[in-house]
Amino acid sequence: MSDMTTEADSRELPAAYWYDAAEPGADDAIGVLEALRRFRSADKTMRLRTQDDMDMNETDLAALRYLIAEEKGGREVGPTDLAHHLGISTAATTKLIKRLVASGHLQRRPHPHDRRAQILHPTPGAHEEVRATLAAMHARMMDVADAFAPEEQLVVVRFLTAMAEAVSHAHDDDAAHGASHDAARDADPQP
Repeated sequence: MSDMTTEADSRELPAAYWYDAAEPGADDAIGVLEALRRFRSADKTMRLRTQDDMDMNETDLAALRYLIAEEKGGREVGPTDLAHHLGISTAATTKLIKRLVASGHLQRRPHPHDRRAQILHPTPGAHEEVRATLAAMHARMMDVADAFAPEEQLVVVRFLTAMAEAVSHAHDDDAAHGASHDAARDADPQP
């Protein structure tokens, strides 16, 4: 393990751990994956706390964060754009928009060029609430990232990008494994 590990980080892994710790370099790689797991757990806890603080569910908060980011970037967002971003149905998007309008977090405005369309805008109160809830945490995260040298930051970005790619294909692997299992079962005649 590296010099940067703490006593808590160097604890024994459970016997049922599915990585092969006997492979050369496995301890370091497992340490990286354990650190990533701890981050994901802390991130999940933070998101649940933020949802509680803002009295919103995960999808509502994700919608609000997306709308604020798009507004900051000067991009207009309609209900269809929001549905695509969140990966939810138009019916679910309609309910979400109604909830956010009723809670005072969102305004619907007519599209300037298409009278049938709407543009969604977070309210000034929504901006203030998100800023008050997330600003300190975002500043702490930026301080952590900024503490790394530029070449270290590139390694972290490369690692996280590769991990995102690996995780995004996990379902593909499961489906391929299931298909090969089904093919083997079908090839083996039953007595």
